[in-house]
Amino acid sequence: MPNRFQSDTGESNKALQDSLDRGEPRIVAAYGLVGAILLCGGIGYVLDRWMDSSPWFLLIGLLVGIVLGFYDLISTVRRS
Repeated sequence: MPNRFQSDTGESNKALQDSLDRGEPRIVAAYGLVGAILLCGGIGYVLDRWMDSSPWFLLIGLLVGIVLGFYDLISTVRRS
C-alpha cells in the first residue's frame, strides 16, 4: 500500500534544501557575527583578568567584535 505522504515529504525536503542553499551565506555571516563578538569579548575578558583592569579590555573587545562581525555580515549580504 503506497504512503500518500511519501511524495509530499520528498517535495518538502527539496524545498527546504533550496531555501537553505539560498540563505546559506547569510546564515554563515550571522554565525560569524556572533562568533566575532564572543571571541573578541572573551579575549578582552582574559586580558582584564590578567592585567586587573576590569572592564576596559572587555568593552574594547566587545566593540571590536561588533565592528568586525557587522563588517563581515554587511560584506557577505552585499555579495549575495
